[in-house]
Amino acid sequence: MSGVEDLAHLAEQAGHTRVAVVGGGISGLVAAMECARVGLHVTVFEASDRVGGVLRSADIAGLTVDVGAESFATRGGHVRALIDELDLSDAVASPNPVGAWVAGLPAGAAPLPGGSVLGIPDNPWREDVRRILGWSGAWRAYVDRLRPPLTIGHDRSLGHLVRKRMGQRVLDRLVAPVTTGVYSARPDDIDVDLAAPGLNAALTRTGSLSGAVADLVGGRQSAPGGAVQGLAGGMTRLVEALSARLLDLGVDIRVDTSVTALAETPTGWGLTTDGAATEGAEEFAAVIVAVTEPEARALLSPVVSALEAETAAAPEIELITLVIDAPDLDTHPRGTGVLTVPNSHVAKALTHSTAKWPWLDALTEPGTHVVRVSFGAQGEVPATKDLNDADAVALAVAEASALLGVTLHPQRVRGWHRDGYVQSQPAATRGRPEAVAAARGAIRAVSGLGAVGAWLSGTGLAQVVPDAVAEADRVRRAALWGHHAQHE
Repeated sequence: MSGVEDLAHLAEQAGHTRVAVVGGGISGLVAAMECARVGLHVTVFEASDRVGGVLRSADIAGLTVDVGAESFATRGGHVRALIDELDLSDAVASPNPVGAWVAGLPAGAAPLPGGSVLGIPDNPWREDVRRILGWSGAWRAYVDRLRPPLTIGHDRSLGHLVRKRMGQRVLDRLVAPVTTGVYSARPDDIDVDLAAPGLNAALTRTGSLSGAVADLVGGRQSAPGGAVQGLAGGMTRLVEALSARLLDLGVDIRVDTSVTALAETPTGWGLTTDGAATEGAEEFAAVIVAVTEPEARALLSPVVSALEAETAAAPEIELITLVIDAPDLDTHPRGTGVLTVPNSHVAKALTHSTAKWPWLDALTEPGTHVVRVSFGAQGEVPATKDLNDADAVALAVAEASALLGVTLHPQRVRGWHRDGYVQSQPAATRGRPEAVAAARGAIRAVSGLGAVGAWLSGTGLAQVVPDAVAEADRVRRAALWGHHAQHE
């Protein structure tokens, strides 16, 4: 058979190869696109009434506002490449560079210093660092420079490393607010080598932790959280563009359709949807599971014998988004948002969205602001969980007032939105890579199965997108060329 005939045969085979994607979040949509772009017949099953997962928006007081993920990390360039492919390049927006603050300090809230890694400062004597640590805290952090190098470079626990090298104040006032706000995890549970690759090596090279940070940041004093971008109009534009591309590729997207069971068949996989077993044409050569970790384990463990059905509890988060009349916020008194010293406030973090995103500020009337208040963290049930809507909104307004240092009035709330979700355990959690590797290995050992999502890749689009592309490529090659291709 000639090369042309081989390609024609492969194209014909692709057109008759059916792939199911269970879950319509970003990982599922990206995986579906990767399979469909080579001609596979793809069906996406989404249990809710919408696709997009953590990328979601709501109309609040006449504004369309992100009420889920509002940005993406720029590292790796993977998300930007997807955005460019979907013709959204002109919509890419950068945040206001003024940066965020930290609240819960004895002397009051202060701007988070630049020139840091995971909150660890490159110079404890810099004024913006000393303002947070105080003189005694700065002196204790400076001891890091004097410690002998004999024990350098062996710590995997971020909390233990910072506490030992630079002291409790650096840990409590700078590092913990970052890890709690970004990862919803305690510093002691964060793996240094995963959260800050190269930090331990730089520590060995320079002889101190602050020197290691200085070596990694290279003198850059960018604002914390500055290595992110968003989309003018909201991140749900990415969902809309992905959905449109999938429809162009002939993908069948079925919302309000939950998959409750998988069953191996002589020719592939059968799915039970909403309690009714699929038959005949509804069988699939391959299935990619793209749901949350508890849902994925519950669905896969009956057919993947080596996969445990349960896992450790992940942080439960509740986010309340407010549109409020507050002219005193016009000056952006706390930058783009506030992180908190653990146990100092009920809220975990706050984003002043109209301060952070100029495109959103341009859409609001003078004196009107969008504020997102986040509750819940590792081992901490959101304070709003058992509250009714009125009380939850009142608590969000009170916490926003405390964090922003401006008196906000509940009666001036023009609109609000309340949403909750379970955040996947961060990939940088100690022991997490081993657990993920075991789960991946068990799933990949079963012909025709794949899995994607934040519980495997780590949280954030910068990790979710490339992982979904790679896993979809593995599954589609196996579907077209045989089981052995899964392991190539």
